Amino acid sequence: MDTQEFDIAIVGAGLVGASLACAIAQQDHAQALRIALIEAGEGTHYFDGENFDPRVVALTQASQNLLSHVGVWDEVLQTRACAYRDMHVWDGEGTAEIHFNCADVRASHLGHITENSVIVNVLRKKIAQYSQITLIQPARISALKNANGVELELDNGNKIYASLLIAADGSQSSVRDLAEFETREWDYGHKAIITTVQTELPHQATAWQRFMRSGPLAFLPLPDVNGKHFCSIVWSAKIELADELMQLNDADFCARLGFSFEHKLGNIIHAAERIAIPLRQRHAKTYIQPHIVLVGDAAHNIHPLAGQGVNLGLLDVAALSQEIERALERKIPLNDFSILRRYQRQRLTSNLTMMGAMEGFKRLFGSESLMLTWLRNSGMRQLNSLTELKKIIIKTAMGLD
Repeated sequence: MDTQEFDIAIVGAGLVGASLACAIAQQDHAQALRIALIEAGEGTHYFDGENFDPRVVALTQASQNLLSHVGVWDEVLQTRACAYRDMHVWDGEGTAEIHFNCADVRASHLGHITENSVIVNVLRKKIAQYSQITLIQPARISALKNANGVELELDNGNKIYASLLIAADGSQSSVRDLAEFETREWDYGHKAIITTVQTELPHQATAWQRFMRSGPLAFLPLPDVNGKHFCSIVWSAKIELADELMQLNDADFCARLGFSFEHKLGNIIHAAERIAIPLRQRHAKTYIQPHIVLVGDAAHNIHPLAGQGVNLGLLDVAALSQEIERALERKIPLNDFSILRRYQRQRLTSNLTMMGAMEGFKRLFGSESLMLTWLRNSGMRQLNSLTELKKIIIKTAMGLD
């Protein structure tokens, strides 16, 4: 079969890959580009009414700005999203707690909790408006050859050639593995249990998180439906505990969840189907090779305790699309390695810093040392009283530093 030729091939049409395709296609100098968007999955998923996608993202203001820039944020808001104005974090092994409020930085909200499928579906509608983008789905990469550009063999028998290959195919990236990027990785020894729950009391437009030695438990606010209150939960627990929780029937799980959350929102009335995801930190030692670049979870995968994974991926999107725009404006070939080096300089150190911070938090709150427990409780109480420092933390968390 003949080889299809493209200027750019993006592997992975999830949130990061789809937003990157839109960010590139909308550029003034990109009208003549040929962009392949290759997706292994067979279709998109839709959730409505009291049926929520268990996979949600906590979008920062910086991520919302990117989605606004590509012209999809307004429709995401109209479809389904929940703004949160407060964050309430407390130590389950002590008495300290921290409150963050959007009013502290004169903002209307700290961020939005949005179902992953809502954003992807809206992005797919946007993609259909661009003649430059060819969506190839379902198709998996079976082989890769990198010479003057990259030749891809797909499992449907087709071949694709691209001057620039972008891997946005997630933490189990086939492109990263086939191109033999080296990674540094280790197991957290945790699984994340995710599901949607109905709570007795309203969530108060607050993102809640309790830190325990066994792992953090987060309740993320979702829109009310028919007068009922809903949250998405992410319960990161040691593997033995996670396996035990997954074996419980629904009633026992709801009771255990309510107890572990200290009944902050009353009883847990109902829990949807649970999903358990093994947690592993993974970071590519380099994000770039000649003609190939990694973005999002294909480049870096971190613990979900601060909900920063997707936001880091969208910062990658913003940085790479800007470098591509710069190249197009200056008529620099897209396979010029300087484009990729500039992208890596922007993103690698920043991502490593965030990954280090998350690892530090996990170890700090997972420690069984009485001295460390006392120190972190003292530190949290002191931080909660330092208004100016809290403002800096809030702006950083919103991606506005």
